[in-house]
Amino acid sequence: MSNSPEQSLLGKPAAYADRYDASLLYPLSRAGHRAELGIGTRPPFFGADLWTAYELSWLTPRGKPQVALAHVTIPCESPNLVESKSFKLYLNSFTNTPFASADAVRDRIRADVSEAVWRGAPAASTVGVRLLMPEQFDLELVSELDGVNLDRLDIECTQYTPAPELLTAAFDEQPVEEVLTSNLLKSNCLVTGQPDWGSVQIRYSGPQIDQGQLLRYLVSFRNHNEFHEQCVERIFMDIRERCRPVKLSVYARYTRRGGLDINPFRTSHPGGVPANVRTARQ
Repeated sequence: MSNSPEQSLLGKPAAYADRYDASLLYPLSRAGHRAELGIGTRPPFFGADLWTAYELSWLTPRGKPQVALAHVTIPCESPNLVESKSFKLYLNSFTNTPFASADAVRDRIRADVSEAVWRGAPAASTVGVRLLMPEQFDLELVSELDGVNLDRLDIECTQYTPAPELLTAAFDEQPVEEVLTSNLLKSNCLVTGQPDWGSVQIRYSGPQIDQGQLLRYLVSFRNHNEFHEQCVERIFMDIRERCRPVKLSVYARYTRRGGLDINPFRTSHPGGVPANVRTARQ
């Protein structure tokens, strides 16, 4: 039986384990939500979920605390995502646990998260994990998403639940290549209803998308309850169906909650994922 969001620890009191415990990771199947969007077993996109963990600490064999940032890349081909509170609880379980080295911590996270996101799959792969130690913190960049800012448009917005019917494109004109961005993406946690604030970048080639209508569409997520990964896949599928681009990528960077940010990327054509560079709001 698949795990459900309602069975998770989201929105429930939870004791913080400070000794390593891989069982705290709570995978959630992607299949149910994708079925709602008409996505079969072979999604029409590639990509990954880029996580940043800002609260990671463990002990050396001599008991001295260590701290690091962690970048975790979970391929969207994995059958499961990881529920975010369980990820936080899992990382906190390293707090009073000795490890031989930072490499040992990285390898442990990679093995545990890989097992969780590929649990139940006939074939498994691995997630990407990169730790940054304090001497590398100065190398962490802050950069906004590049592209034409839709938020400059002075428009009226009246719909606050997803309204794909707002999307339209100029099918009778010459195709274009554009990168469009907005900082007005907001949705709510599927279980707790807590607000999730984000920025989104849409890169496409094909019939020119009506920018005002696209902004209204993005604003329409404002009262919608769905996980970050699911929102991005919904945006991708709605634009794909309504605007019929030749190529399309959707990338969202959400502000952190509980020491974690989640940044899903979905693209119609295979290629590298964006650099995991945080925005000012993150």
